[in-house]
Amino acid sequence: MPERSLADWLNLLESRHPSEIELGLHRLSVVWQRIQIEQGFNQQKTPLAITVAGTNGKGSSLACMQAILLEHGYSTGMFTSPHFLHYNERICLDGKPVADDVIIAAFELIESHCGEISLTYFEFGALAALVIFYQAQPQVMLLEVGLGGRLDAINIIDTDVAVLTSVALDHQDWLGDTREAIAREKLGIARSGRPLVIGEQDYPIGFEQMIAETGADALFAGKDFSYTESNPFAVNVAGPNGQFEIDQLAQSSLLAINKTVALQALLAAGIELDIETSRNVLQQVGLTGRQQQLNFRGVEVILDVAHNPAAATQLAQSLNAWQGSCVAVASVLDDKDWSGIVGAMSAVIGHWHLAEISQSSRASKGQYLLDLLYNADQKGELHRSIEEAFLQAVNAVTVDGVAQKIVVFGSFHTVALVLNLILAEVGSE
Repeated sequence: MPERSLADWLNLLESRHPSEIELGLHRLSVVWQRIQIEQGFNQQKTPLAITVAGTNGKGSSLACMQAILLEHGYSTGMFTSPHFLHYNERICLDGKPVADDVIIAAFELIESHCGEISLTYFEFGALAALVIFYQAQPQVMLLEVGLGGRLDAINIIDTDVAVLTSVALDHQDWLGDTREAIAREKLGIARSGRPLVIGEQDYPIGFEQMIAETGADALFAGKDFSYTESNPFAVNVAGPNGQFEIDQLAQSSLLAINKTVALQALLAAGIELDIETSRNVLQQVGLTGRQQQLNFRGVEVILDVAHNPAAATQLAQSLNAWQGSCVAVASVLDDKDWSGIVGAMSAVIGHWHLAEISQSSRASKGQYLLDLLYNADQKGELHRSIEEAFLQAVNAVTVDGVAQKIVVFGSFHTVALVLNLILAEVGSE
């Protein structure tokens, strides 16, 4: 039988497991234990691990950590999800996506140890990342929690530092319908006696007691470490030898809180950092789909994966500083609070271009998106595809002649489809 390509593997994994999401660690832990024993991973030194959970800000914080570590000469392995253009983006060594054959080899190894156990698409990918990292032995593993924390696949790793970036309503079907319930699930990544970096400053009820129950050594934003609201801004974080301060940091597409959390997590892990090197990195670091600015056919386009009301509020605040009118290209999956997203963005959007996400069975229906938009007294239209919605928005802005930005947001799928279209025409300059 011919070897499977990476695309073949991904198609197989998408179709094999009965559910896209199945929280729980038992099945994964059994397979991981089998692999560790057979590969001798349990006999070798484990890379330092930093695990990041949170409703928003996970990817930004991890991108900052990776960039800072690499500039200081540390080797890294980073696992994130989802991806934009290529699956390989999820698993990086020293900042570069690993090759197809490396992922395929990891998949084959996992498959040989599954036996009677069925793993989800995400679980297979998370386990593949761990296999690759344990084989490559980077000095630091940076691991993004996919959903929640307590029962997420990444939580099979006994993390050295846990990070909770934020707590907001999202994924209520799996995590609970209150911020209190969601916070408890996300705090499941904390470990007793080890650092826990908290970026959230608007605490849900009982939050401090929940943290105390973990037994972790908590560091709180606004208390143990902080940043200023100015531009440029300054950060003050807790280092092993006292306070670690960096000033003259320009506000950028990555929020100041996420840059601050990244610094605090690295220092909490015992990593030595240079102030000037860290400042230079944080001035330059960016991330695909996080207030990413591109130019397409002479029109300014902003790509942002804001897919819940909290993230949409942050995006709206950034857009509010711009004096012109904004046009939206948006769509979400059906577990998202579309009403809350529209409410957060309505003050900065003059016209909406909507479409149903054809790539996901969990997409919100296009007519539902449009009906709710009109119920909120917003103007918009429904298109046959995300790509068509974007091109129609570009054409309308170009004909209008008025300085307008197009803001593409609402889902990784939405942003990825538009990003693919832009790159196909203008390249990845």
